[in-house]
Amino acid sequence: MQSFLDPAILFFVFGLVAGGLRSNLEIPQPIARFLSLYLLMALGLKGGFALSASGLTTEVTVSLTCAIGMAFVVPALGYALLRRFLNGFDAAAIAATYGSVSAVTFITAVQYLDTQGLPYGGHMAAAMALMESPAIVMAVLLANLVRQKQARESGTTSKPLEGISARHILRESLTDGAQLLLIGAMVIGIITGPAGQAAMKPFAGDLFKGMLSFFLLDMGLLAARHMGGLKGKSPWLLAYAIGAPLVHASLALLLGMASGMSAGNTSLLMVLAASASYIAVPAVIRHAIPEAHPSLYVGMSLGLTFPFNILLGIPLYMKVAHHVMG
Repeated sequence: MQSFLDPAILFFVFGLVAGGLRSNLEIPQPIARFLSLYLLMALGLKGGFALSASGLTTEVTVSLTCAIGMAFVVPALGYALLRRFLNGFDAAAIAATYGSVSAVTFITAVQYLDTQGLPYGGHMAAAMALMESPAIVMAVLLANLVRQKQARESGTTSKPLEGISARHILRESLTDGAQLLLIGAMVIGIITGPAGQAAMKPFAGDLFKGMLSFFLLDMGLLAARHMGGLKGKSPWLLAYAIGAPLVHASLALLLGMASGMSAGNTSLLMVLAASASYIAVPAVIRHAIPEAHPSLYVGMSLGLTFPFNILLGIPLYMKVAHHVMG
């Protein structure tokens, strides 16, 4: 209940209500884009400052290895399950969406830990960056395999879409502006260390909560408008949108326990595994897998999974990780 009294979460709820009432309240797109970039920059700086203080420890190496492992396991499991009741293109698109990560969900979780005074490693921001691309590449490869199978069955020749290959997608993901800003800010934080942290405190520290609240208001409005698109969809898909995050978080918890990660880092790995991309992946998938239906992978991730994680998932993952791992 305490998490619902957090101003940032309440602004998200307010956005859901306003969107549900079809209010004309909206955040201009350029401002929303600025808020997104600010949050990524501030998060990167925080992670860099933390890494500057801790150095490359065993915990850092283990956490990043676990993150990369989850980035391959989650989309593979998702595709194997979704393929049972969806065509290959929709299954690949949804698997990529849920195999990648939501930066806003992660940032909200970091703020939750800060508010509760719970320790975690700043290097988990790097884990978030590493987990974004593998699912996209896997989805493109799977979609190409589906195209080739259809071509064999129809007796025609199939080629991957022009300009769309795993290598192309990987390069595009790694050079994405948001990704570069996060990584660049982290490197700057590592280089400048404590002096940089003191200098940037008013920007990356004092303003962070207010900026996050403003952005979550916009996300609440956006989520409410996507909920309507889920009407008439298969109950199995709606169940997946809620059940998959819980399963993925449970796998991350087991991995964190087995690898000896701290409770704070394990809880953040759970958040990353449970989140679903609604910006980066859909933007790529629309071009890479045009056969898939955006109403499915965007509607599910933004209309159901994102609100679930923000309102219920984050406090649940944090509580379970710290209860199980102390």
